[in-house]
Amino acid sequence: MTTWWKKSLAGQFIVFILAALLMGQTIAFLVSSRQREVAIRQAIEGDFVSRTVALSGVLQTVPNDMRRNVLIASSTGYARFWLSDGLPDPSRWYRTAKANLDLSIMDLITANNTELQAEPSIAGQPADGDESITSWQPFKAVDAIPGAQFVHFADQEGMGIAQRLDDGSWLNAAYYKETPPNLWSTQSMLSIGITAVILSIIGALVANRIARPLRELAVSAEALGRGEETSISPPGSPDDIRQLYEAFDRMQLRLRRFVDDRTRMLAAIGHDLRTPLTTLKLRAEFVQDQDLQQKILATVDEMQSMTEATLSFAKSEATSEPTRAVDLAALIGSLCDDLAELDYNVDFRDSGRISYRCRPDNLKRAVRNLIENALRYAGSAAVSVQIAADAIEIRVDDKGPGIPQTQCEQVFAPFYRLEDSRSRDTGGVGLGLSISRAIARQHGGDIVLSSNNPGLRAALLLPLA
Repeated sequence: MTTWWKKSLAGQFIVFILAALLMGQTIAFLVSSRQREVAIRQAIEGDFVSRTVALSGVLQTVPNDMRRNVLIASSTGYARFWLSDGLPDPSRWYRTAKANLDLSIMDLITANNTELQAEPSIAGQPADGDESITSWQPFKAVDAIPGAQFVHFADQEGMGIAQRLDDGSWLNAAYYKETPPNLWSTQSMLSIGITAVILSIIGALVANRIARPLRELAVSAEALGRGEETSISPPGSPDDIRQLYEAFDRMQLRLRRFVDDRTRMLAAIGHDLRTPLTTLKLRAEFVQDQDLQQKILATVDEMQSMTEATLSFAKSEATSEPTRAVDLAALIGSLCDDLAELDYNVDFRDSGRISYRCRPDNLKRAVRNLIENALRYAGSAAVSVQIAADAIEIRVDDKGPGIPQTQCEQVFAPFYRLEDSRSRDTGGVGLGLSISRAIARQHGGDIVLSSNNPGLRAALLLPLA
C-alpha cells in the first residue's frame, strides 16, 4: 500500500526537506563535535596550567605547614595538587593521581596526608593503570614553568604536571574531565524542532503553490477528454508551469483543428457523392434489362443511404453542444418513454437521481442507437442506469441472437455489418455503433459489448466526475 506521504506533493516535499535537515544536522554535529572537544580540552588545560603556575609561585612564599591547606584550597572538581619529595615514577604518579581525583574535596580536607596509598580507579579508567603512560615529557608550552614535566592519560581526557620547587620538593598537578560530545542536547533538539516546523510550513506552502496549477491543469485535461470547451490562463509563475499551460493550450488547439478538418472532410465527401449517385440513378432508368436495372438501383440506394448516414454523422460531429449537468436517469427514462409511446418494447429500470455533466442530446442519441439496435435484432430492450466502482454504467440488455465474442470489437468499425444473425437484410448501414462509441469516447467513456446469456449486453460507461 502506498504510504500517505507518497500520495501528495506536499507530503513528499516535507519528508524530503526534513530528511535533508536531519542528515545535514547530523553531519554538521559529527564534524564539529571533534572540534568542540578539542576547544573544550584546550580551555580546560589552559585554566589548569594557569592555576598550576600561580600555585607554584604561591608555594614558594608560604611556610611549609601552610602548604597542604594551599594545595587543598587550589583543588577544583576536576583538578588535584600534592607535593612529593622527588619526581615520581609515571606509573606510581598515575596511581596517586587516580586516588586523589577519586576523592572529594571534603575527603582531601580530612585525609592525614596527600600521598595516598589506596588506588581507587578514576571513573571509566582501569584500576591497573594507563598503558599509554611510559615516561615524563618536558613541558615546553609555558615558559613560566621552567623544568616542568608533563604527561597525558585517559586518551588525553587527563593531564599531569610535575614541577620542581626551589626547596627541592616537587609540585604534582593532575586533572581529569570527560568531554563527551553532547550532540542531542535539549537546546539542539529544540533548535532542530523549530527549524523542522518552519521548513514544513514553508514546504507545504511551496508544494501547494506548485500543485494548485497542476490540479487546475488536470481538471482542464479531464474536461478536454470529455469534449468540453476549456479555457485556462497560464499562471504568472513559475516559468515551467506557465510553459506547461501554454503547451496544453497549443495541444488543445491542434486537437480541435484536427477534429474540425476531419469533420469537414467527411461532410465534403458525403456532399460531393450525392451528385454522381443521383446521376447513376437517372442513367439506371435507361437500362433495358430489368434485373440488371434493379441491381444497379439497389446498389445506388445502398450507397446513398451510406452517404446520408455519413453526412448525418459529420453534422453531429460539427455541432458544438454545450456541456451541462442533467439528471442522467431522467434523461434516459424520457428516451425510453418516447420509444414506448411508439409501441416499442422498452423496459426502463429507474435507479434514482444521478446528476452528471454531459452533452445531453449527443448522449441521448448514443443510447437511442443502442436501444434501436436491440429492438431491431431482439424485439425488446431492458435499459438501466447504475453507478459502478469507477464509472456510471448505462446498460441496454436484449434476448436476441447476440454477437460472437470474437466480433464484439469489429462491429464498432464504420459500415461493418454481420452477415448471419445481423445481416444486411435486417441491419442498417453500419454506423450506429460507431456513432455511439464516438459519442461515449467524447465524454471520456466507452462502450463495451458482452454476452447477456442469452442475448447481448451493451454497456455505455461514463467516468465519474
